[in-house]
Amino acid sequence: MGVGLQERWGRQPVWARWALAAYLIGFLVGTRTHVLDVARDGFHAYAMFPQVPLQAFFVSLVALDPLVIVLVGLVRREGIWLAGAVMMLDVCANWWGNRHWLHDDTSQLLRLLPLTLFGVFVVASVLPLHRVVAGTAGRQLAALPSA
Repeated sequence: MGVGLQERWGRQPVWARWALAAYLIGFLVGTRTHVLDVARDGFHAYAMFPQVPLQAFFVSLVALDPLVIVLVGLVRREGIWLAGAVMMLDVCANWWGNRHWLHDDTSQLLRLLPLTLFGVFVVASVLPLHRVVAGTAGRQLAALPSA
């Protein structure tokens, strides 16, 4: 017998529920941004970046961001790891891809600030959040009757 979604969320400490909710909100914003970009300009939405790997990565976020949302929403440890990896790559790709504009106009730093702060939050919270979710999953398995 599986554990319900409401029970999975309810078994998490309050700080972990807030962190998971912040992940969901942040990745919903990212999904919206990337879906709108691709809907407006197609696969060339990120042609302003001369590096093809960056363009491909940003287009791939149309699928990766919603995947994070689903896995985190289900309180899956894999979602937490994926969130950390996606945000680390996203922040690095944005800083690398925008480095020329940042050099020419330092006010562009303000545009990258929200993404960077969210990325730092996600990366810094991956290990503690993974530990608490893994510990909760372990307690759930221990509570199941053995066959």
